Amino acid sequence: MNRRNFLTTLGAVPFLAAASGAARGQGILLPGADLALTAGGVWDAWKRGYLRPDGRVIDRLQSNASHSEGQGYGMVLATEFGDQDAFRRMLDWTEMHLAIRGDGLLAWRYLPDEADRVPDRNNAADGDLFYAWALVRAARKFSDNSYLTRATEIASALAEKCILPNPAEPGELVFIPAVHGFVHDDSVVVNPSYLMPLAMRDLATATGVRELEQAAQHGEAFCTRLALDGLVPDWVRITPDGLAPAEGFSPHAGYEAMRVPLFLVWSGLHRHPAVQQMMRVYDRTVRPGTPVPTLIEPASGVVLEASNDPGYRALAGLVSCAGRFGQIGASTPPFDPAQPYYPATLQLFAMIAANEVSPECVPV
Repeated sequence: MNRRNFLTTLGAVPFLAAASGAARGQGILLPGADLALTAGGVWDAWKRGYLRPDGRVIDRLQSNASHSEGQGYGMVLATEFGDQDAFRRMLDWTEMHLAIRGDGLLAWRYLPDEADRVPDRNNAADGDLFYAWALVRAARKFSDNSYLTRATEIASALAEKCILPNPAEPGELVFIPAVHGFVHDDSVVVNPSYLMPLAMRDLATATGVRELEQAAQHGEAFCTRLALDGLVPDWVRITPDGLAPAEGFSPHAGYEAMRVPLFLVWSGLHRHPAVQQMMRVYDRTVRPGTPVPTLIEPASGVVLEASNDPGYRALAGLVSCAGRFGQIGASTPPFDPAQPYYPATLQLFAMIAANEVSPECVPV
């Protein structure tokens, strides 16, 4: 089915209102719907819940702190929904308050109630990646190539400071979480969820910084090796002798690692072993009316924590659909801006991934 033609036939109605009374008006997309058409629904709800007028994305659970991750995530969403005003406000706020390191990368956290609002100048590589990717997407969406200059600066800094040789695999590169604190004499600590292959390749193509594309390819292979033993964990230590738990970091597949299958699906890698592993856990545990796993022991699949936030159920719906050949439609709850920023944003990302690369998995 041609999704654009299907949308035109339906008169460009953006919501699947007739399918469920509970879903009416909540931003559930029709197959093939253009996400820009939902700007009066789910996108406005997200902005009301998490975006301040000055362009600061807030995390209510973290005392209304802001992070480079949230700014980058919000700017990617703004490009998808065609909201140039929101994009510009987030960009301006970030440049003023987080672009203070002097190397092109962003300080990772802003604490609004502290005397020193940015006490830690270290970066977060995933926040930098999404921020730069948003700039690339904005250059295309808003026909403004000036954004590419800043994107190239960030891409070059990431390649120089956050892409290193893999201690266990000669010839491979790893994407480290930050400039400081994760490289030791005998090991490197990595977070697999910081890898977003689509973003890294898109950024490499737009800026010419090819190390990002190489790191994406090697990161996919790294996640394949991790998935041979179970779910991909939140954190891993890499030594010349192989992989080990990262002391002081979560060894579980939790709130960070749940992004791994999402980003792989969004990158078109539906059959990746990490997606398949998570799909099997969701198949076994996700039922109507029961919380969705959010913290899991990687080898055994034992669920340690679960949540009723709809964003996590939307993520499970996408992974369960995309990872299985022949399934049509992902089971997705209505968007609820009362949920925390993180699951709310993952829910919108799941919608975008379905819309862009998995049309068979649009919400039902």
